[in-house]
Amino acid sequence: MATSFDFSQEPGYLIRRAHQTSMAIFAEELGEYEVTSLQFAILQALVDEPGADQITVAQRVALDAATSGSIIMRLEERGWLRREASPSDKRRKLLWLTPVGEKMAMDMKKHARKVQQRLLQALSEQERVQLVALLKRVSGIES
Repeated sequence: MATSFDFSQEPGYLIRRAHQTSMAIFAEELGEYEVTSLQFAILQALVDEPGADQITVAQRVALDAATSGSIIMRLEERGWLRREASPSDKRRKLLWLTPVGEKMAMDMKKHARKVQQRLLQALSEQERVQLVALLKRVSGIES
């Protein structure tokens, strides 16, 4: 008789479990902000590159245009970012954090660092560096 598939030894399953753990810790650390990890990523991308266009921001945080558009709309509705048409191409939407959005993004950053610390607390420093390098390779992100 065939044995079942042992998910506990499969990378895809383990990556999903690690993601679930990461999202649970994120919710604990940043719950007071009522923000998703994707909203946080977009805010941080705009801290680094104010005035970036919507497509560039979506690419930077690895989102498709439709998903990023709905997230950006929610952030705009909260008053955390503003969107304007590019003067050179009205179809291109440029994004900036509002003063409130910038304050929120900066406040959240310290909590996000705690998420990463908690996520990796069971690993040595060498293992943390190795894990990040391996995840980058698996994800196709150059180190």
